[in-house]
This record gives sequence, C-alpha cells and structure tokens, in this order.
Amino acid sequence: MKEITVVGAGIVGLTTAIALQEKGFKVQLLAAQFLEKTLSHKVGAIWFPFEVHPLEKAMNWGRLAYKRYQLDAGKAPGLSMIPFTVVCDPKGENAWMKHMPENSLRKAKKEELPNNAELAYVATVPLTEPPIYLPHLLQTFQRNGGELKEWLVGDLNELALLNKWVINCTGLGAKELCKDEELLPMRGQILRTEKLDIQSCVNSTQPGALSYIIQRSTDCIIGGTDYLNDWNQSVELSDTELITNRFMAMGFSDAFPSVLEEVVGLRPRRKEVRFEFDREFTNVFHNYGHGGAGFTVAWGCALELAQEFGKRLNPS
Repeated sequence: MKEITVVGAGIVGLTTAIALQEKGFKVQLLAAQFLEKTLSHKVGAIWFPFEVHPLEKAMNWGRLAYKRYQLDAGKAPGLSMIPFTVVCDPKGENAWMKHMPENSLRKAKKEELPNNAELAYVATVPLTEPPIYLPHLLQTFQRNGGELKEWLVGDLNELALLNKWVINCTGLGAKELCKDEELLPMRGQILRTEKLDIQSCVNSTQPGALSYIIQRSTDCIIGGTDYLNDWNQSVELSDTELITNRFMAMGFSDAFPSVLEEVVGLRPRRKEVRFEFDREFTNVFHNYGHGGAGFTVAWGCALELAQEFGKRLNPS
C-alpha cells in the first residue's frame, strides 16, 4: 500500500489525511498537539473566505470544500448548513458570491441588516462546531486505519526523513520549521456566550474592524479581532470591550449575552497559501498559511492535494 505522513492535526491536517486515505493511501498522522490544544478547536469555523490568497485558487478550494460539507451535512456530527448574513461593500468585488451554489444566496431583508449597513446577502453556508467536528474527523481517520502519533518535528531535514512522502500541515508552526518570513500570526480574540436568537452574520468590510456572530447548537461565538503580526496569546480586556461595543452597535440586541469564555488564537496568515512541493526537500509538500479561512478551504486543499498525489503515484 502507498504510504504517506501528514504532519499537523488541525483542520488542514485532518482533512488532508482523510482525503489521502480515500485515495488509497496508508496515512500516518504526526502532531505536537491534538483536538482542544489546536488553533482549529478555538475558532468560529463557519464557511467564509476571509483573508486567504491567492484569490482565484482560494475560491476554488472554498467551492470544493462547500460541496464536501454539503455532502456530509446530516451525517457528520458538528456539521450543519445555516443562513449567514454577510455585509458587503457596495463598491467591492465580493468575489465569493460568484462561487455560491444556485439558490444558496439572496439579498438580505432590511430587518436582517446590522445598523449602518447598506448592503448584505444571506448565504446558506456550512457551519462546523470544532469541539464536535474535529473529534469526528480524528475518529474517521482512525477507523480508516490511520496511525496517530504525538511528535514534534524540529526542522525540515527531520521532516523530510519521516517518510518517502510527507505533507506539512503545521500552520503557524511552519514559520519556525520552514524559516518562513512570509508567515505571520493574525491574532484573533473571541467571546463564547450563551445562545442568542439572532441570525449568524459577519461584517468584514472595514480593515481591522472584523465583527461577527456565529450561532452554534448550544452557544454563540462573537468576535472578533484580526491583528496582523501580533503574538499576544493573552485575553485583553480592551478587546473584550471592543467586541462587546461592536456587537451592541449592530443593533440586534438591547443587552450583551452572558460570556462563558474568552478565547485567543493566532491564525497562520500568509500573502499566499503555501501549497507546493519544497524546492530542496522534494518529497515534502507544504499545505499551510490559510489565515482566517482554514475551515473554509481545508477540504478543498485536501481534495486537490489527494487528487494530485493519486495521479503522481498512479499515472494512467
């Protein structure tokens, strides 16, 4: 059987490992951290192309991922399709809308608009709840015969020696591993609150003023921040107040909900996702730098990668 090693067990690593299994590979998954210790466990995890490039490739990965989520919805725990109000810049390109499936997008009604928003669309999008969905992916990987091992890789030379073929899905860890100066942390702080009777929505039209509400089955995620090259992993009261004020300014509620948890995570932001073979260690393929769109494009990257590896090792 064809063997391959995937390093990293966030949403990118898990989907990559499963996609390769579906192409007939025997996969070993190595990671320094699993499940609740990963960045992927912390995030809102709704399908929305945010801060991910190159744009054309990202839109295709997002489209592929959307189809996979659609296929799995109702079967995979922690995965559902929900209405999501997306505030748009009337003068912006809004490229993501061109890739939405038919009948999955409509113009928002007046009562669905946050205060001061001129234009928004309501899209039916996949929502994943990481505390439920990530364990499901890990269990799927293991049921498929995958081997799991806790392992901290020191450098690229060690990475390349792990197997004949190695996929690097280490996220922000790739900065040190690959000495990648383009890879930067994009700090996000969010609030996990009691569940609300408000439709999920996002306003990302103002740089540095990201604001969103994500309704989940038992709670709600309210955010957020998007500070580039900020390594601070501590909860900041000033950001909690900022998130609270932005939520109240939307005008959906007269009172802020009870906060259950304050969470900080560092997104792996790059000018472009690194999705390529290493030039020096030619058996290593890099798949990292997905910014704030990991759950949006992970399945798309995974499926494209698995397709290419299948062709490479089984040329027709």
